[in-house]
Amino acid sequence: MRVLCVDDEKLILEDTISKCREMPQIHEVEGFTRPAEALAWLEQNAADMVLLDIDMPGMNGLELAATIKEKWPETSICFLTGYSQYAVEAFSVRATGYLLKPVSIKRLEEEVSYALSEKKRLTGHIVVQTFGNFDLWVDGKLVEFRMAKCKEILAYLIDKHGTSVSRAEISAMLWEDRLYNRKMQKQLDVYIRSLRET
Repeated sequence: MRVLCVDDEKLILEDTISKCREMPQIHEVEGFTRPAEALAWLEQNAADMVLLDIDMPGMNGLELAATIKEKWPETSICFLTGYSQYAVEAFSVRATGYLLKPVSIKRLEEEVSYALSEKKRLTGHIVVQTFGNFDLWVDGKLVEFRMAKCKEILAYLIDKHGTSVSRAEISAMLWEDRLYNRKMQKQLDVYIRSLRET
């Protein structure tokens, strides 16, 4: 794995880099004290995992994580922080881990191993995640849906395990309290067409 570490405290950054270098699953580690430098590096290099501090001046770790996930969604994010109150926000940006400082090498190894296992799990031609957030990957790339309803339809079809489903059933799932009329049929046709294109 290639790991990127970002922490505005130089001593903590050096300690994290040192711990990463001790792990056999990490072949390369880079570190930055400024989020902007880390983003510039990521524009030219791929990282399998980013270890982030949260409380940093300028762009904080949560903002940096959101930017990384938007541009490189397959990158694992693990927060290393002295603050427990950010945990909920951290997982809203799909972080794989959240460790409180000081971080032991054992806990860090566990997070790296978990991130590596997630990467291996997402190596099939088509991979669907149905626990937590519903997501679809094709050849390791996250599929972006133009319309949220299309994603709902696909999740519903996967949940049906290949059994046939009528348009009326799909409509009832999407708009349970609305009558399945001509207007709903046309709207459903738009979603199905978009889903096919995706």
